[in-house]
Amino acid sequence: MTNIDSVELEQVIVHKVGNPTRGQALKLSNSPLTLNDPIVRGMLSKYFLGAFNEHEQYSFSHLSDLSMNEVYQYVTQLFDEPKKFTQHSAKLAQFLYSKSTHANVKEGELYVARFKQVPFGTEYVDAVGIFKSESKETFLKVFPHGENWEVIAEDGININKLDKGCLVFKQNREEGYVVCVVDHTNKQNDARYWVTDFLQVTKSSNSYHYTDAAMGMCKLFISNELAEQFEVNKSEQIDMLNRSMEYFKTKENFKIGEFAEEVLHHPEVIESFTRYKQTYETARQVSIEDEFDIHLSAVKKQQRVFKSVLKLDKNFHVYIHGRRDLIEKGYDEFSGKHYYKLFFDEES
Repeated sequence: MTNIDSVELEQVIVHKVGNPTRGQALKLSNSPLTLNDPIVRGMLSKYFLGAFNEHEQYSFSHLSDLSMNEVYQYVTQLFDEPKKFTQHSAKLAQFLYSKSTHANVKEGELYVARFKQVPFGTEYVDAVGIFKSESKETFLKVFPHGENWEVIAEDGININKLDKGCLVFKQNREEGYVVCVVDHTNKQNDARYWVTDFLQVTKSSNSYHYTDAAMGMCKLFISNELAEQFEVNKSEQIDMLNRSMEYFKTKENFKIGEFAEEVLHHPEVIESFTRYKQTYETARQVSIEDEFDIHLSAVKKQQRVFKSVLKLDKNFHVYIHGRRDLIEKGYDEFSGKHYYKLFFDEES
């Protein structure tokens, strides 16, 4: 999240949450942090908020009734009854403790915080934050000892690496609020307790979500599915990935028919892509509209994983940015090796 200089960190409390199946305890604090040091207050704000992507939004949900989502209820109480901040934060810690029974769940500190003046689009709103620190790093501390200096090792938290977080904007209460989520540990499906068991959130259906999901689907289809069903070489796949990225970067709207014609070209490939979309949506439990506005922030995020590098053994990396017609693949019977010819006008 950017533009957080205006954020006011109102209150923070820390509880220790263990894994009950390992015999680790839940230890509740009796009062919030004092926050007298403005430097510490600023570092905490950066630690808590810096890792969030404000465009990737969720909302609280429940199979039966939204009011039965525990975190939704406790966050609502934090918004409505700030004087009972400690009591309501303890409920969150107790609920998280009850959901921390998987073998891969680590003990850690749970931070509950109230914020004011958090940027939300063109507005500034109140927010509640729930954060968990599970990873510790070793730091060297240098300190004076008489006329000399000594060094000791201490374990602490890297403020640039938030393990788990949830930021709830005071917006759209009836629909489950607007929520942003971070989960950088225990990403395997059997241990995603933070998102699925504790928070119980679902992704919001907006242009960012559709763009992100569609680009992820297109990349997997071209990189994996295409090679399994058709005879294509790596340079052809890279060329198709480049055309996909160019489509999302230059168009304002995604239209699945237009995308298929401009990027995939061949009718049999288009038919395979249509079938793959249905499989992808079912497997990932997502829905991708056939037409939607393209969100540039999602395009920038996905651009990092759209690789245009042709790797040849361990000797050569060829970066392909376009003009597939200037690349020719062949096989040399004398050497028993494959080769590529690259045609160009100038060398720089």
